[in-house]
Amino acid sequence: MKTGTDRILTTHVGSLPRPDEVFEVLQKRERGAETDAGERRRVIHDAVAAVVRRQAGMGIDIASDGEMSKISYATYVRDRLSGFGGTNERRVHRDLRDYPDFRKKMALITGPQAMRRMSCIGPIAVRDRVELESDLANFRAAMADAKVVEGFMNSASPGLVATFQPNQYYPSHEAYIDAIGAAMREEYEAIVAAGFILQVDCPDLAMARHTSMQDLSEVEFLRRAQYQVEALNDALRNIAPDRIRMHVCWGNYEGPHDHDIELRKIIPIVLKARPQAISLESCNPRHGHEWQIWKDMKLPDDKLLIPGVIDSCTNYVEHPELVAQRIRLFADLVGRDRVIAGADCGFGTHAGHGKMDPEISYRKLGSLVEGAALATSRLWR
Repeated sequence: MKTGTDRILTTHVGSLPRPDEVFEVLQKRERGAETDAGERRRVIHDAVAAVVRRQAGMGIDIASDGEMSKISYATYVRDRLSGFGGTNERRVHRDLRDYPDFRKKMALITGPQAMRRMSCIGPIAVRDRVELESDLANFRAAMADAKVVEGFMNSASPGLVATFQPNQYYPSHEAYIDAIGAAMREEYEAIVAAGFILQVDCPDLAMARHTSMQDLSEVEFLRRAQYQVEALNDALRNIAPDRIRMHVCWGNYEGPHDHDIELRKIIPIVLKARPQAISLESCNPRHGHEWQIWKDMKLPDDKLLIPGVIDSCTNYVEHPELVAQRIRLFADLVGRDRVIAGADCGFGTHAGHGKMDPEISYRKLGSLVEGAALATSRLWR
């Protein structure tokens, strides 16, 4: 994994806004109305090429494929693994339960989620490698001429898969997590073998506390989080830590977030995970103060931080000066060469859903690049 030895590098969390043409083919497939798989693959191939060019052109150092092929960062696995089916009702987040009027207003802004919510109803196993191979080929082709430092590709952690697709088959949560990890190992290893950095998405270590696991006690939740990290580490055992980064967040949505578990309570578990770099929500109003944790908790020598220095839930465009200030908070605490500037979360977590304007999202990324340049000029002067 490349780090900045003479400047602050920039990246983001992975998902980027899907163009209308991409969303249309993804939505057709999700509804079972797809008639031409070849056309879908062509549209996604072209979209990946375009999104990589755009990232490179604006100065993003560590780029992704934008998750162009995925209807959602967590439910795409149903196209690749067996064992999923039926439907499950979306639980109201714990922080939103007391605000029905707010939920109605936000639904008008964000629109309905196009993804289908399934459950685990049978044995989990790899059933289709075509989609993964297509993703790797598209990204490889797009990166061939891209002037970027490195490329990364997202993949769902075992705990994330379980968060969105609840277990109705395995005798225990642990058995379910183990089965997912065993099945996802092939995807993790294939991404790295293709020459990319693997990003495992792990909102289950934070967000799940007030969503799918909201009925557990805090002790029970932390016990599950610990097990999910152990299972993740086992699934990643054949990959060098410096080829892996992980993303932890509390849910990419605007809301009270006043039931979010504190970073201080989960970070000891997060730091046990195998990935070298940790991408964290770090600047939104609920978590913008938690940079202070690194004052009294030493970042292990073998770890890097990718703090969010731009928000992914608001169409405000952060001023580059503010971005630079946020970067310096972390650089001063853990070292300038151990910080990569990132975003709080993705700009297209669920395709076609959300309040973020696509062009403003890219403008925010532009401000990220400008802010990193300002921070560099001050940290290396």
